[in-house]
Amino acid sequence: MKGAEGVNRISCKIFSLKGFFAYLVIFLAMYCIVMYGYVSAEGQTNYSKDFFDRVEPIKMKDPLAVVLGAMEKGEVFTFTYADAVKSAGHSCPAVAGAYKSTQMVLKSLYGDEVPVRGNIKVTFKGEVNYKVNGPISQIVTLITGASGENGFKGLGPAGKYGRYNLMVFDREQSPDPRAVCSIIFQRTDSGKAVEVTYYVEPISGSERMDKLMPLVISGKASEDESREFGILWQERVKTILLNPPQGTFLIKELKE
Repeated sequence: MKGAEGVNRISCKIFSLKGFFAYLVIFLAMYCIVMYGYVSAEGQTNYSKDFFDRVEPIKMKDPLAVVLGAMEKGEVFTFTYADAVKSAGHSCPAVAGAYKSTQMVLKSLYGDEVPVRGNIKVTFKGEVNYKVNGPISQIVTLITGASGENGFKGLGPAGKYGRYNLMVFDREQSPDPRAVCSIIFQRTDSGKAVEVTYYVEPISGSERMDKLMPLVISGKASEDESREFGILWQERVKTILLNPPQGTFLIKELKE
């Protein structure tokens, strides 16, 4: 009997140790999950609107990125609306229109092909300070790589992969006064050109938003009024990106 009791005691100790280690493993696993989740959240931008993630991303090949070792051949850059928001520092009808205009034109220019970043010339009708040409151009540059005088001049004497002067503002061409902007995108390899004209008129605004705007700008809005204004503002942006009314974007291919 004494031998049996001794065996039982040893067995209990073994099971106790196993239980201890089992709980220890579970604890460590939960700790890692919590800490990893915390670190991941800390390293990401938290946006107040979940519809940003529902906007279709734009994929672009970039030969320069491959040549300089930033990515492997066949890989692509993926641009999201959240990237445009991060670049601009805010989300508004101009930023949304710039993103959507670029996306629609690239589909028209390339069809099922993946567009090539750095191989697209962009011409804005009107000067850089015409309406919101300037802010819109920054989003277009982000996605297409097309730049003005401040752009990358390329590799070697021939300037291969350069983006310098691929974006111009043509003061001789006047856009429709009712339009937010008119932009011509042209492939440098085939010469195919497509123009997009963006109108914000079809997207009805909100009288309540118009009343709240002066209060928000002056800093006199309450916390609830500021929150309401932001919600109404982003609802308009959401419509532009996910369900633009007919006539918001006019796309036409230009013939030589």
